[in-house]
Amino acid sequence: MEKKKSLMKAYLDFNVLYKILIGLVVGAIVGVILASSGITALPAWISMFGTIFTRLLKMIIIPMIVGSLVVGASSVSPANVGKIGIRVVIIYLVTSAIGVTIGLVMANIFQPHAALASVEALAKDAAGKTASTNVWSVIYNIIPTSVLTSLVNETVLQVIFFSLVFGLCLSFLKVSKVERVAAAANTTYQIFDCLTEIMMMVVRGIMQYAPVGVAVLIAEVFAKNGAKVAGALVTVTVACFIGYALHIIIVYGGLLKIYGIKIRPFFKEARTPFITAFVTRSSNGTLPTTMTAAENLGVDKEVYAFSLPLGATINMDGTAIYQGVCAFFLVMSTYGRGLAFGEMGMIVLLATLASIGTAGVPGAGAIMLAMVMQGINLPIEPGTVLAGAYAMILGIDAILDMGRTALNVTGDLTCTTCIAKKMGFLSKDSVLLKK
Repeated sequence: MEKKKSLMKAYLDFNVLYKILIGLVVGAIVGVILASSGITALPAWISMFGTIFTRLLKMIIIPMIVGSLVVGASSVSPANVGKIGIRVVIIYLVTSAIGVTIGLVMANIFQPHAALASVEALAKDAAGKTASTNVWSVIYNIIPTSVLTSLVNETVLQVIFFSLVFGLCLSFLKVSKVERVAAAANTTYQIFDCLTEIMMMVVRGIMQYAPVGVAVLIAEVFAKNGAKVAGALVTVTVACFIGYALHIIIVYGGLLKIYGIKIRPFFKEARTPFITAFVTRSSNGTLPTTMTAAENLGVDKEVYAFSLPLGATINMDGTAIYQGVCAFFLVMSTYGRGLAFGEMGMIVLLATLASIGTAGVPGAGAIMLAMVMQGINLPIEPGTVLAGAYAMILGIDAILDMGRTALNVTGDLTCTTCIAKKMGFLSKDSVLLKK
């Protein structure tokens, strides 16, 4: 019994992302062996473990959106919204939108797909679902007529809209001068904060099971398609990292130039949080290092104490690029087609808004990807080719996560410095201004 406990403890203590990567490798090897033996399907009792994993992922999507978005939106201090907050939020959301656009451009250039042999019968029905929707109806359909119906039907965009409105109103009520209202609002905030913490605990539990689910799903993919699909994962990785590099050069370099900030000393100081984020894969975990860098750059504490924690929650440029590339990979691999124009527009919108509720912890982007797919009417259903393609992405998520987190943190520092310069909160002695 004691030995079993020690084995379980050793398993739980081992880095979960490494375990998922091992699950990917084991599943691929088993799948190739099965394919070479002429076996293209796993027994139902083994396939069940993959189905359980995809059902667990679907289970958490809506509660994750509601809890994290309400907490994220209500954490914005009303006192700072007018002075600093509006500018910070706008620049964060704009750079995130540009990020997902860059991701989609990279996807269309590299065309990453696994060329899976089995194309679902639903492909014709799914093709262009979003594209066929009138753009104006997309806009007004963001507003739900019934919140409960949106929750039950898992209409992601409507749930996001309501959660943001609810959270923003809650942020104002928390500082109400009426003691009864303020107390009730803070209690409500604590409830949603607790919901978010509970869901994060559930996510951590699911991630401990993920290596098993990934191994089974990958084995099914490789058994049906052979080893040829492995090259597609390399293409996805290359497309994402080139997208990350372009975003730093074009978007962040451009912003620094526009705001008259010296680029070389900025990136020299940003190097430490960049490397820290790359290694830890956590925006929140890198926050102390990012704050130190901001202080060294001469940014006033009034600005960075507000914008950097906010950025760790809502500014996810690297994650946005990842969403664009991986969404294309999933659709192309499953349905044998690229993304329709309407679907790309919806992904930009969904990824930008959903970034507000993405936790700054390792692996959160993979959960957000499932949300985005749900939002374009292509949910990851158990037993489908789409679920297998998603498992392939999850298998290399640790590698993609390092780059996207480093980019996220660099974006937080860039936007914070630019806003500080614009509003006169950058020290006159800053190395960014010295000639």
